[in-house]
Amino acid sequence: MAARRRAETMEENRAKLIKAARKAFAEKGFAAASMDELTASVGLTRGALYHNFGDKKGLLAAVVNQIDGEMAQRAKSAAATAGDDWERLLAEGVAYIKMALDPEVRRIVLLDGPAFLGDPSQWPGQNSCFESTRQTLTTLIERGELKPMDAAAAAHLLNSAALNAALWVAASDDPQQALPKIIDVFTRLASGLYAHAFLSDTSAGE
Repeated sequence: MAARRRAETMEENRAKLIKAARKAFAEKGFAAASMDELTASVGLTRGALYHNFGDKKGLLAAVVNQIDGEMAQRAKSAAATAGDDWERLLAEGVAYIKMALDPEVRRIVLLDGPAFLGDPSQWPGQNSCFESTRQTLTTLIERGELKPMDAAAAAHLLNSAALNAALWVAASDDPQQALPKIIDVFTRLASGLYAHAFLSDTSAGE
C-alpha cells in the first residue's frame, strides 16, 4: 500500500510540475523560466524536479511530448469531417501547420523545443505520427488512389513537410502572413502524390 501511495504521489508531482512548466515556458520561455519559482508555485522543491525529470531539459522534453501528443489529436479532430482518407490526411497536415499560430505551441514546441532538445523529427511523438501516416498512405497506394511509391518514404516526406512548415511559420517575423503561403505550397507538394490531377482546396483561413 505504501509503495502504491508513493507511486501515486510521484505521478501527482509529475503532473503538477508539467502543468506549471507549461505555463512558465509559454509565458517566459524555457531559458528565462526559474526552476525555483516553478517548483515553489506547486509546493515542491528542486529535488522533486530532478527526481522526476533529471534536469530542466528533461522537464521541457516531458512538456513538449505532452503538447505534441495533443497537437496530433487536435489535427485528427480538425480533419475528421474531410471527405475521404486522402483529404483527411492532407487536412491533418494543414491543421498541424496552423497550430504554429497557437502561442503555447509556437513558443514551447516550435521555438524552444528544437533549440534545446534538438531535431524535432527524432522526438517520440513524431514516430507515432509517422506510423499513422504510413498506414494511411499504404492503403491509398493499394487502392490506386496514389501513384505507386514507397509508403514509408512518402510518409517521411509528408510529415517532414508539415513539421518544417510549422517551424517556418513559428520563426517568421509575421506568422499570420506566412501561414497561407506555406499552406499553399504544402498542399501543392502533397497533391503531387495523387494518382489523378488533383489539388485540394483546403483553406488556410480560420
